[in-house]
Amino acid sequence: MTGGPGPGGMLPTERLPFEPIAGRAAPPLPDGKRVAAWVIVNIEEWDPLRPMPRTVLTPPAGGAPMPDVPNWAWHEYGNRVGFWRLLDIFDDLGVKPALAINGGAIRAYAPIAEAARQRGWEFIGHGYTQRSMQAVPDEAEDIRLTTEAIAAFTGARPRGWLGPGLTETWETPERLVSAGYDYVCDWVLDDQPLWLSTRNGRMAGVPYTQECNDVAMMLIQHHRAAEWRDRALDQFEQLRGDAARHGAPRVLALVVHPYIMGAPHRARYVREALERIGATGDAVWMTGASILDWWRG
Repeated sequence: MTGGPGPGGMLPTERLPFEPIAGRAAPPLPDGKRVAAWVIVNIEEWDPLRPMPRTVLTPPAGGAPMPDVPNWAWHEYGNRVGFWRLLDIFDDLGVKPALAINGGAIRAYAPIAEAARQRGWEFIGHGYTQRSMQAVPDEAEDIRLTTEAIAAFTGARPRGWLGPGLTETWETPERLVSAGYDYVCDWVLDDQPLWLSTRNGRMAGVPYTQECNDVAMMLIQHHRAAEWRDRALDQFEQLRGDAARHGAPRVLALVVHPYIMGAPHRARYVREALERIGATGDAVWMTGASILDWWRG
């Protein structure tokens, strides 16, 4: 997509005036906690008839082979095996993540959706399939289908949205407001929630993360598996120090994809990070919706 926003959209600087975090107030967290921490698990449906959204192996002859069995299977392992490995960790530690799920994945991976529903996880809209919102034929329809799939399965409309790959069009916030969403996670530029202006009214942005995200660390920056644990702990220590110094809580987001952190050689580092963060007594595990409710209240 080229050019600036049309009549229905706005520039980022129009949506979000600059406001430094220094001196900004925030409501207290329960029991005097300093950090609202949330884990986001991304569940995606990869269409085998399209080029894979990401690859672990470069095709030996280049190009985009069809079918791309090794890269499709690499992702499929995460849903068949890796998710259940991570689920044991969350169950053991009493952590309820948010599930950012493609609308189509609710049907394709029904046991995953059911496991999350039984445990009371929050469901967040994540596009209907794992495809850039700038490439879907009709963004409003994609949002509608995703919303209806989650509502039909959980009995409640989703309140939060995370674009596949954090992608948006110029009009995405307007369309999300029209579809009834309360918050979006794509605007990764603060340690506290914020308000975004849209032509249909304002909506909240809840802090997500690109830095404490396994896609960035493992697939793009090619770190060793322990980097996820180390970076999560370093991020948490800085945020709780900031909160103590300035008297206003901060938000810690930690992102996992089952095909990445659910791999056997990586999963232990998720457990170690969450154990150590929880043991400090300075973090409260929340979801995007509960973070928004805390901030507004």
